[in-house]
Amino acid sequence: MIAASIDDVAAAVKVSTATVSRAIRGLPRVNPQTRERVLAAAAELGYVASSSASGLATGRTKTLGVLSPYISRWFFVRTTEGIDEALRDQGYSLMLINLGGYRGSRERLFEHTMLRKQIDALVVLCLDLNTSELEHLHRTEIPLMALGGPVEGVHKVGIDDYQAARRAVDHLLELGHREIAILGGDGQDHRDFAVPRLRSAAYLDALKSAGVPVRPEWQLRGGFTVTGGQRAASQLFDAAAPRPTAIFCASDEMALGVIWEARSRGISVPEELSVIGIDDHDFSAAAGLTTIRQDPLAQGRQAAELLLSHLQDETPLRSIQAPIELVLRSSTAKPSSGISCPAAG
Repeated sequence: MIAASIDDVAAAVKVSTATVSRAIRGLPRVNPQTRERVLAAAAELGYVASSSASGLATGRTKTLGVLSPYISRWFFVRTTEGIDEALRDQGYSLMLINLGGYRGSRERLFEHTMLRKQIDALVVLCLDLNTSELEHLHRTEIPLMALGGPVEGVHKVGIDDYQAARRAVDHLLELGHREIAILGGDGQDHRDFAVPRLRSAAYLDALKSAGVPVRPEWQLRGGFTVTGGQRAASQLFDAAAPRPTAIFCASDEMALGVIWEARSRGISVPEELSVIGIDDHDFSAAAGLTTIRQDPLAQGRQAAELLLSHLQDETPLRSIQAPIELVLRSSTAKPSSGISCPAAG
């Protein structure tokens, strides 16, 4: 038997889907008689699962959704852990909605999952939403919070990505580097994920402010993964042109890949090549990586706590800018003379 949809309930009661959503969630501005008819039709059609039927009167399922493009990468894992910690403290459950990458099936999820699963609120992780997606989510009238990247018109918990990247590049410039490459996201990341755009813009602005020319061949894409960082570093080291004296990586995972690739080729870090990242990944201290530290676990907790307070006490949602910190380790140093030379091979 095919499960009833919100459209089925709306058709049975002859009201809009927005009215159905408001009635089921116990939100204001719904006529009491209309609410009773909606709840009766929803129960009759089986729109809400029997295990959640007791929540019809309040419209609460005590479940918070997390929409994530990935579930395997460090930042997404840590933020989700933080969200789950806060939810457990309040007796809420977490529903993870995984897109399977930025190229995942977004249309199906946005058209069906949000309504059929009956979540009380949603955290959007590191994902730009287009106009139609935002309109759809707002029609469901569930509270929204962005985490790890901006979403237009939605409150956010996260760092200032532009300033984090600017601090990283400025550190290299302050050490005396003028030949600085960048590893950013891939093409799809730049379309669906604001963070790579912000961090790349900061790199370009920092070089411009310092009067350092930008070299297109030193603007590489590492896809925010270790293997992507290794692949980009290999491309850079194999090029006939001189290699840079420093590399700014838009994530620690890419920076770790660069360090491991450099050391496998006998390129000394930091004597021959300085490397800096952003995040303070769990492996960064062991690798001696200089980085801009953020705390995604704390950010996840904050986002969940804001949504829970809003659900429980109607506390207004607000944005929180998470702190960053430059962590100096052994992967950056002043450039040595004679470093910028053609790669061997």
